Amino acid sequence: MKRLTIFPVMIMLAFNPVGGWAAENHNEKDHMASGHEETGHGHEDGHNDGHGDESDEGGVELSAEQLQAAGIIVSDVQLNKIPEEIHAPGEVVINAYQSTKATPRISAQIIKRHSRLGQSVKKGQVLVTLSSVEMAEAQGQLLVSDREWSRVKKLGRKVVSERRYLEAQVARQQAYAKVLAFGMTKHQVESLIKERDVSKATGEFELMSTQNGTVIKDDFIVGEIVEPGRVLYEITNENSMWVEARLTPEDAEKIKLDAHARVRLGTSWLTGRVVQAHHTLDKTTRTLAVVIEVPNINDRLHPGLFVDTRIQSALQGDVLTIPEKATIRSVDGDWVVFIEMEAGHYKPVEVEIKRAINEHVVIEGLEPGMRIVTEGVFFLQSELAKSGFEIHNH
Repeated sequence: MKRLTIFPVMIMLAFNPVGGWAAENHNEKDHMASGHEETGHGHEDGHNDGHGDESDEGGVELSAEQLQAAGIIVSDVQLNKIPEEIHAPGEVVINAYQSTKATPRISAQIIKRHSRLGQSVKKGQVLVTLSSVEMAEAQGQLLVSDREWSRVKKLGRKVVSERRYLEAQVARQQAYAKVLAFGMTKHQVESLIKERDVSKATGEFELMSTQNGTVIKDDFIVGEIVEPGRVLYEITNENSMWVEARLTPEDAEKIKLDAHARVRLGTSWLTGRVVQAHHTLDKTTRTLAVVIEVPNINDRLHPGLFVDTRIQSALQGDVLTIPEKATIRSVDGDWVVFIEMEAGHYKPVEVEIKRAINEHVVIEGLEPGMRIVTEGVFFLQSELAKSGFEIHNH
C-alpha cells in the first residue's frame, strides 16, 4: 500500500476592494519576484517629484554645531516677475563708435606701406607714405608765403603798406591751412617751415592712425594712384564689438535702449546692452536691427560671426529665480542646489539654469515653496564628497 505524503501550503487572504477576500499562494520565488517589482515601483512613484531620491541615503546630516559653524541659511523658492527675453539671430560687426578710416584727401600715389592687416597700431603711428603733385605745390606755396610774411613782419607797419601787410599775413595762413587740409600733420608742417629747405617740398606726406586699435582693412597696392576718399586703412578698437540682432517690428517695439542682452558664442554666453535700435526695415528680410554692445573678452568676437541673441523685453513674466550663490557644480558638471528635507538634513538636487540676471538665476527643476540652502553650499558639497555620494538626478 502506497503512503500519501502531504506538504503544507501557506494560504494568505487578501482583500480586494472590488471582489472581497481572495486567496493568494506565494512560494519563495514568487515572493522574491514580487518584492523586486514593488521596490522598483516604489522608486519610480515615490515622493521625489522629479527631484531625485529623497530618502536619507545620500543626503547630508549636520549637527547643531555644524550648522552654526557652516553658517547655513535656507530660503523659500519663489516665483518672481522679471523681464522676458526675445530670441533673435545676430551678426558680429565692428563697433562704429570705436573705429576710424584712413583716407587721402587729394589724389596721390602710394609710396610705402608701414602697417599691415591684423597689426595693432597706436594713435599717431605712420600707416602709409603718399606722394602728390597737389601737395608739392601746396608745400612750395607755404615756404614762399612764410618767407614773405617773415620779411613784412620784420619791416613792420610803418614801412610797408597796410594792404601788403594783410596780404602777406593772409597768404601765409591760407598756405599753412592748405597743407594741413591735404593731409600733413601740424608737426610735419612746422618742421618744413623751420628747415626752410625748398628741396623738401617734394609732395610726400604720411597718413597717421588717429586711434589705438587693430588694422582690419588695408585694401591697396604700393604704387597705385588713389583718389580722394579711398579707404586705405580701417582701424577698430576690438575691446568691444557690436552684434546686430534682427527682430520683427512687433518684437522690436518691446526693446528699450540700454536693455540687458546676452550673446551665445559656442557653449558660453556673453553679456551686453542695447545701444541702438534702427527705425528702417530691411527691404529683404523685413526686420529691424537692434545693436548690442558686447565686451570682447579674450578677443573671441570677430566681424562676420553669426550668433544667437537673447534681449530683455519691456514685458515681464513669472519665473522661478534663486540667488546665483545657491548653485554649485556637481562632479559631472551639472548645476546643483541643496534642498532642506528637514532641519539639519539637506539633499542635492540637479537644476537647469536658463539665464542669469542681477546676481540671480532663472531655473527649472524646483517647485515654488521648496526650501533651498542659499548660504553654506560649499560646506555641504564638501560633506557630501566625504561620504562618496555621487549626484544623479536624471
